[in-house]
Amino acid sequence: MKLHGVKVPHKKNTAESVPVRIPVPQTVCIPMSMHIGKPAKVIVKRGDKVKVGQLIGEADGFVSSNIHASVSGTVSKVDEMVTSMGTKVPCVVIESDGQQEMYEGVKKPEPTDFDSFIETVKLSGVVGLGGAGFPSFVKLKVKDLSKIEHVVVNAAECEPYITSDTRTMIDKCDYVSKGIDAIKKFLGAKHFIIGIESNKPEAISKMKEMAEKNEGVEVHVLPSMYPQGGEKVLVYNTVGRVIPKGGLPLDVGVIVINITTLSFIGEYLEKGVPLVEKCITVDGSAIKEPKNVIAPIGTSIEYLVNSAGGFSEDPAKVLYGGPMMGIAVPSLNEPVLKNTNAIIAMGKKEAAPLKTTACISCGACMNHCPFRLDPRAIALAYKLNSGEDLEKLCVDLCMECGCCSYICPANRPLVQTNKLAKIKLREYLAAKKAEKEGK
Repeated sequence: MKLHGVKVPHKKNTAESVPVRIPVPQTVCIPMSMHIGKPAKVIVKRGDKVKVGQLIGEADGFVSSNIHASVSGTVSKVDEMVTSMGTKVPCVVIESDGQQEMYEGVKKPEPTDFDSFIETVKLSGVVGLGGAGFPSFVKLKVKDLSKIEHVVVNAAECEPYITSDTRTMIDKCDYVSKGIDAIKKFLGAKHFIIGIESNKPEAISKMKEMAEKNEGVEVHVLPSMYPQGGEKVLVYNTVGRVIPKGGLPLDVGVIVINITTLSFIGEYLEKGVPLVEKCITVDGSAIKEPKNVIAPIGTSIEYLVNSAGGFSEDPAKVLYGGPMMGIAVPSLNEPVLKNTNAIIAMGKKEAAPLKTTACISCGACMNHCPFRLDPRAIALAYKLNSGEDLEKLCVDLCMECGCCSYICPANRPLVQTNKLAKIKLREYLAAKKAEKEGK
């Protein structure tokens, strides 16, 4: 099985930009849903005084995550906000006092066994920091530890522009090592593979240097091919195993963890400060001074952009994340989230929509799809409202990487159609299940 993809421009303009801690904003807006799963339950009220690292949102269910104050100050509002995905979630607005006073309860954790380590990771509030936002303690809470043959560390960072993971590898190498040591100790994992694309020479050097001092750790330098960082793609290209449809990496003996998530776990074990800030790449043709910055979670995108010199031109599109899988934001008031690794602002020329023409049946979309799906057939099945065909075409395997749209010479909105087709498939399967149970 050969996995495919596309060559995209690297545009790693900020790879050598050492992250700069920006001044504390006057206000932060912290949503209670910055992770896959159930939103956290707000445990503060208007008028409460809070400090950095203080719990303000408690994990509410197994797949949920703790949320902490990123600034010290006063809770000015407990409200609802509409996220960039169009959903309403609770949020806590804090007026900063500018002191960044640390909460008294922040202390170095001392896990002694597997259960206390998982609880430690849960208390930290860390989620997948590569974009997905899955609560990390849930991923690491493996029932049968003997199933773990490999830990694959996702350091591919294959999207254009983004270099926040690159800076983790360069600037926080020691914490990556501490994170590895913790997973070795408490999960019994013996083999770690750090998968890095070949376009990050300094990061590769740092990781190889670290790996030489750690038994069972190796670095795989991967071709610079998008979407190298996709979970299924990365597992295949590092350990040669295919995650089955509907399956998890653990089904083939693998745990996948993002490099910055791993580094954060190592840092939390040393300092005890929960996830309250992020390193974020601010770049794009509409940004005056592209750079990496460290910002409190809840900082507005507008404030973040101003810390990078502001806009060089009116932005036509602003994204959470990279240009391939990023989400367009409806407002510059949107906050920095736990899994925000980049804010990309595109000018009119870069973001101008391309003219769509008729499909010429060239097959480029299928040939470049990492899973060899057929976007042409999926688009037809969607148009015909055929849930049965969408099921046969395995549209639910689509990870919405955008390779098909990127490579299409007719500029057809294939990934957008796939996304809608997945919704149609879910409706079809739900109706089929209801019909079966009704009988």
